[in-house]
Parts: sequence; C-alpha cells; structure tokens
Amino acid sequence: MTNPATTTQQSGAIPAQPGPREVTGVTNGVFPGGKPGPGQSATTGIAGAVPGGTAATPGLGSSVEFVPGYAPDAVIPGAGPSGRPGSRPTVKLREANPDDPPRYAPEWLELREPADAAARAHDLLDPLRIRLANLPGKSGVVIHDLGCGTGSMGRWLAPRLDGAQHWILHDRDPYLLHFAAVSSPRSAADGSRVSVETRRGDVSRLTPDALQGASLVTASALLDVLKREEIDTLAAACAGAGCPALLTLSVAGRVELTPSHPLDAEIAQAFNDHQRRDGLLGPDAVTAAAEAFSEHGATVRLHPSAWRLGPEQAALTEQWLRGWVGAAVEERPELRAEADVYLTNRLAACAAGELHVTVHHVDLLALSRPVGGAS
Repeated sequence: MTNPATTTQQSGAIPAQPGPREVTGVTNGVFPGGKPGPGQSATTGIAGAVPGGTAATPGLGSSVEFVPGYAPDAVIPGAGPSGRPGSRPTVKLREANPDDPPRYAPEWLELREPADAAARAHDLLDPLRIRLANLPGKSGVVIHDLGCGTGSMGRWLAPRLDGAQHWILHDRDPYLLHFAAVSSPRSAADGSRVSVETRRGDVSRLTPDALQGASLVTASALLDVLKREEIDTLAAACAGAGCPALLTLSVAGRVELTPSHPLDAEIAQAFNDHQRRDGLLGPDAVTAAAEAFSEHGATVRLHPSAWRLGPEQAALTEQWLRGWVGAAVEERPELRAEADVYLTNRLAACAAGELHVTVHHVDLLALSRPVGGAS
C-alpha cells in the first residue's frame, strides 16, 4: 500500500475493502442530446429546476423536462466544516507550499457521507445499468471517479452495480486517495470482484487519453467548483469515448430553513455569489453541464438529490451552517454583525433539535452516444 504522503502519479491495482451501503430514490427529468462533437479532455458540472413539468431554462431550451420541486433561478449548497464565520471548509493536512490549494478535511467528507448517500438519485441507476449491460465485448467495467475524496461515490455505487468493476480514483490529494483506496467496497451487487487503483492529479487537467477504455465517469460534489471550459472539456472527452457520466450532488441553488428567518435570503445570495468567484460556475454548473453534454450528442437526465437535515443530522447541520454563513460573510463583510447574531441563533435552534434544513442538489446522468457498436 502506498504511503499517503508519497503516492505517485499512478499506483498499481490494490484489493478493495468493505464500505458502507446506503440507498435512496426520487423522480426524474430527461433531455435528449444534440450534435455530436470531437473528444478532447476531462473534468465536470450542475443544474436547476422548476416546480414540475417541462420548463424552458435559459441555455437549455424548451425540450428539457424537470421533475416537481425544481427551481432554475434559485441557488445554494452545503459548505463545509469551519470553526467560525469566515473560515474555509478545508484544512492543510501537513506542511506544504503556501501556494498549494487547501485540502478538503476527511472529517468533513466523512460527516457528509450518510447525507450524500441518502440524497443521491436512485432512479438514475436503471438507465445506467442498461447502458453498462450493453457494452460490447466486456467482462467488466472500468469506472473513473473524478475528485474522489475519500471514496464515498465508490462505496455508494459499486454495491449497486452487477459485474466485475475496476475503479480508477482521481484526486490531487494523496492523503485522500489513500483513504479512498483502503475503504473501497470489495464486491459488486452480484458478488463480483471490485478492484481499485489511484491516480494523483488535477481533474481539471485530465486528458482525453485518460478515458481510453472507460465504461463510466463519476463524480460527486465536484461540478460546482469547475469552470465552463472544464465542463466543456469533460463533455467532449466522454463523447469521444462514448462513455456515460454520472455526476451527483451538484448544488442546485436553493436552501430552505425551517423555521424561516428574515436574513435567510440575504445570506443565501451572498453565499451563491461566493460560489461564483474566480470564474467558477457554482450553482450555474448543472445547466452548463447539461448544455455541454447535449451539444455533444448525449441524452441527459436531471434528478433532484436534496439533503434533508433534521435533529438526527445536527452535527452535519452545524458544520454546514458555519461554512455557509462564513462564506457569505467573506463575500459581503458588511453582513458580519447581523450574521454573527443569525448564526448564534441558528446554532442554538440546531442544538435544540428545532431546525430543519433542505439543501437542494441535482444529479446528472449523461448517456453519450456509444462507440464500437454498443446500444
């Protein structure tokens, strides 16, 4: 097993380990693909929704169908653990160059994993299973998990798919890659073997060659931290490989807190603005991803995948609140005095079991046109 501090660009395959198994489901929207395009390189995206039926969302056209509960112009997701307003949901895990990007805390990823598992759209799995079952001449599938973190996507998905699986885990942090590799499930839904290898690198710079032979690309909570050109690159790479993509838990632009508070909307808007810093798409990413995959000939399905947090998820709600308010204050420092009082009151309600929060996300399944005669 590789040392987490010294993981190289690509390690050998290693046996996977048992992981948690959670389930869930909801309802479903679909939009057909447009023109095919050339494959190039790889990375990821997020979307919105309307209160039921078919909606003409800007940039997507009137052919997009959304399920009840969507609202395309609303915006907001979860943040991450932080001790006080203004602090970031990441930590430095060891001494590093000051210019290195901050690293996501394994503790935060572990804390959110049960909520993620309960939220992911189970209804997208059947069309995915059909596509994977129709792959020509394959005795197993190769799955690339982009920005894998501690491997929660593999722990959720591998036990829900039949057949032998080889997971290629991509992340820039060798420490998180170590967590992901040793805690991966060892068997598929039908008992077939699951194996794992790790690749260290920035998923925004993934090349088309990296998807050679891929059966599926997955990512979780990644699209909203990408830029438009990175999403376009991912869609082009998947189209070139004829490879489907299951991209889950992208922020959808809405948060609902019960009981409500007059400052909710202002904090939400400041947080959404923070998400769009430095050219990132934040809550606009699913729309961009759906558009990009459609332009490359994929059929795209969108499905809600909200966190529903109550008294049983108080620890997650507390950390999410701190990160959410902290990012809003970082974006709009003039909110600090009001936000401090707001956060104190919200944390007290959370501790008392009186606060319920719905953090809306969207899952996206893009079924690119197959290559090599698959159906």
